[in-house]
Amino acid sequence: MTIPHPAPYPEPFFTPDPKSAAHSRIADFARWAARHRGAEGIQDPTDYRALYQWSVTDLEGFWAAVWEYFDIDATTPYEEVLAEETMPGARWFPGATLNYAHHALRNLQPDAPAITALNETGAGYEITGRELRARVASVAASLRDLGVGQGDRVVGYLPNTPHAIIAFLATASLGAVWSVCGQDYAPKAAADRFAQLEPTVLITADGYLFNGTTHDRRAASLELAAALPTLKATVLVDHVGLVWPEDRHTWLTVPWEDAAARVEYLTTAPVPFDHPLWVVFSSGTTGLPKGIVHGHGGVLLEHLKTLGLHTDLGTGDRLLWYTTTHWMMWNLVVATLLTGATTCTYDGSPAPQVRPDVLWELAARHKVTVFGTSPQYLLAMAKLGIEPSVHDLSAVRVVGCTGSALPASAYPWVRDHVGAGIQLASTSGGTDVVSGFAGSASTTPVWAGELSAPNLGVALASYGPDGTPVLDQVGELVVTRPMPSMPLYFWNDPDGSRYRDAYFGAYPGVWRHGDWITLTSHGSVIVHGRSDATLNRNGVRLGSADIHDVVERLPEITEALVVGAEEPDGGYWMPLFVVLADGVGLDDSLRDRIREAIRTGASPRHVPDEILAVRALPHTKTGKKLEVPVKRLLQGAPAEQVLNPAAVDNPDLIAYFARLGAERNKRSAHDT
Repeated sequence: MTIPHPAPYPEPFFTPDPKSAAHSRIADFARWAARHRGAEGIQDPTDYRALYQWSVTDLEGFWAAVWEYFDIDATTPYEEVLAEETMPGARWFPGATLNYAHHALRNLQPDAPAITALNETGAGYEITGRELRARVASVAASLRDLGVGQGDRVVGYLPNTPHAIIAFLATASLGAVWSVCGQDYAPKAAADRFAQLEPTVLITADGYLFNGTTHDRRAASLELAAALPTLKATVLVDHVGLVWPEDRHTWLTVPWEDAAARVEYLTTAPVPFDHPLWVVFSSGTTGLPKGIVHGHGGVLLEHLKTLGLHTDLGTGDRLLWYTTTHWMMWNLVVATLLTGATTCTYDGSPAPQVRPDVLWELAARHKVTVFGTSPQYLLAMAKLGIEPSVHDLSAVRVVGCTGSALPASAYPWVRDHVGAGIQLASTSGGTDVVSGFAGSASTTPVWAGELSAPNLGVALASYGPDGTPVLDQVGELVVTRPMPSMPLYFWNDPDGSRYRDAYFGAYPGVWRHGDWITLTSHGSVIVHGRSDATLNRNGVRLGSADIHDVVERLPEITEALVVGAEEPDGGYWMPLFVVLADGVGLDDSLRDRIREAIRTGASPRHVPDEILAVRALPHTKTGKKLEVPVKRLLQGAPAEQVLNPAAVDNPDLIAYFARLGAERNKRSAHDT
């Protein structure tokens, strides 16, 4: 059974300024669609609900409008918008040929910054549109000379710097396929991903900066190269100024300075709409990471919609979104270029000890208009007592937030400590579609703790236990009609069985994403956490995010994780693990405060059986809490069957939860 979500906030926390909303790109698109595409029901261009309803009812009309509005430059035209709507297997824009890299470079101003490269020291440099085009042309020619052709794979072992963007665009321009991961991955973990692709060229850096330390990755880079037997060459990037060893020549190596300094004319290869653009990988926490393949055209349209319409980016804007290269947000950071806006790369810790507010400082200095981060970052800023508003953030109009559910407590903090007129845009999506399912726009109100609305073109629904849509109740997040950026396929999945099982096993022909959500009667979306980590007490399903939200508001708590474990004797154990702030101890008084906060902020059913302090919690490399693996460890599953240590940010923590599970299961067996 499901339980209703508590009554929604009676009034929005934030309402867009009517004049600004009317002048936004999404309002302009609504006017254009009504005039040129006969979009039904759109009387007011700032009426997001009407625009959304048209976008999912007339799916072909909507995506054709996105194509025309953003003036997609196809070498050959499409024959129809959607040739086959079944999922999986939808065929978008058959007949069309185009190239993502061409669109990423065509709207840039020659003498204005296309990329602003930043790091945690506050240093930075800019690459103009003209310079970016020249460097992409040079690297593309170098890759071609190294044997890279259409369909070949180029992989990057790189931090979030312009080198990664240039290498990706050069790869895409050739019709080759790109994949990248950050250098905090061990060589074996990177090889677990890249070896599947049988790459032709590896591009790797000497190291990266994090929290005041320069991390030397020269040996790791060469170890990774040795683990990729299909390589014809390795391009070596001098990023942090370390000298590459002289005895590296067991294969062809090329300095980045040589690869990127040639004078070449850029040509982009026209490829079919669904030609592979990149391979992004699942976290790989429970096995070999899955390679998820997206196409040139689907990504192009989806990211123009997301950044051009929902985020209102265009020429003159600047986006700074903290990410690593192996998180899907890096792909969106690159896509900023599609809109003609400037994208900012950032190398370093989001909150280095010596200057934890450096991202806000950089946002002020570079007149950033869209600042992107995670819930954990905003909560950490509040607990550290950081005052972002001491910097001139007058250019910031949107603070984007994704990665997990953003608690309601963060909304007033952003208003009071960042800026009263700033829209806090919480979003939810996934690597699977390399985009969002729900989020915000310049024309949507914001309710604290909620995502403003489903995204345009996303036929989002919440399914109850019987597989039918529910409203104002917790249900499974599903998408009932295709999106252009859904995966083309999984790598090394020739019959498509792994792909079908991943998303379409529960509801044939309907995408099941694995999140619990509530669609509210006022149009918003509430994310409760992963459905495969559902808490289930006496048949009542509870969302873990509802507990995390309440507990992580407490000043004594840095982070929390609750799991529900079915036990061999038929019992059910629901412990809450908390990471304490510096100088705080977990005594009976604090336990009582935590229980009372959960009881009043969520419900009595949400109160855990036990509260345990831990020094840290394990996450994926992209910062997601490992709820399901921790649950399985607590149930006594062997660690080697549950987690791949290389995919965890702190592998040492696995032993603690495995030991706790073994001890508890031993006691349970003895009692039985």
